[in-house]
Amino acid sequence: MLPAVTATRYVTPLREGGSLPGLMEADDLGTYVVKWRAAGQGVNVLVAEVIAGELARALGLPVPVLVTVDVAPELAVGEPDVEVQELLQRSAGRNLGLDYLPGALDFDAGADGVDRELAGRVLWFDALVGNVDRSWRNPNMLFWHGRLELIDHGAALTFHHHWPGAAAAVARPYDAAEHALIECGPDVAAADAALAPLVTGELLAEVLAQVPDEWLAGDDREVTADAVRARYVEQLLARVAAREAWLPGLVQAAAAGGAGRRRTRRGENRPAWLGPPPPEGVTQR
Repeated sequence: MLPAVTATRYVTPLREGGSLPGLMEADDLGTYVVKWRAAGQGVNVLVAEVIAGELARALGLPVPVLVTVDVAPELAVGEPDVEVQELLQRSAGRNLGLDYLPGALDFDAGADGVDRELAGRVLWFDALVGNVDRSWRNPNMLFWHGRLELIDHGAALTFHHHWPGAAAAVARPYDAAEHALIECGPDVAAADAALAPLVTGELLAEVLAQVPDEWLAGDDREVTADAVRARYVEQLLARVAAREAWLPGLVQAAAAGGAGRRRTRRGENRPAWLGPPPPEGVTQR
């Protein structure tokens, strides 16, 4: 299971997107960006965050620490916004926390660059899990103390929003044309050779074991959490096995690069929960 902490103080809502994550302090003295189980996008977003985030970590990709955060409804009392207060109260219990990275810098492909090996591995991984939310418009990557960090994987694994159609997603091509790393010369072929053999049933079972039971079983008492875990393992193994259907297009897109694509200005897509960027001349690298 993920490390478990208990929230001790609600700091502020982070008004980004529709899920209204919150910044919270916990009993381990850490500060976390907390994503709520009762948010409008549903608990599947938390499941995707854990599966994609912990699979990325197991494959050697940099991801901030994930924890479960036990939130008491009383912590919502000091929040003046009624909508946010009700969201916290409905989310009482176990939620997902992402380690807060103070002073992190937003990603800029033109200014930062990422070496071809890492870019290829991130692109390959995003294609594997169907992550549609790492475009140049919304990179969901940060630099923290000189290290690239991958964040916000709730939009991955879209097949789990409609399991009857999951089989159609196994061989689905991945559109990498607007991926944030496409112009970094990603070495996708090398990434495939290195990472594909690592994605085994055993590894996926270890990753799925970190997802809390109550996030998987839902209201269907006839389906156990372990049965749902097995479905995810089967789906992701099938995706790896179907690489002949989606890998050539990924290699081709990487070779084409992002020529002529508009680049965002530094700070334009900065996650709101990071606050303003550090002052000019101040760096965490």
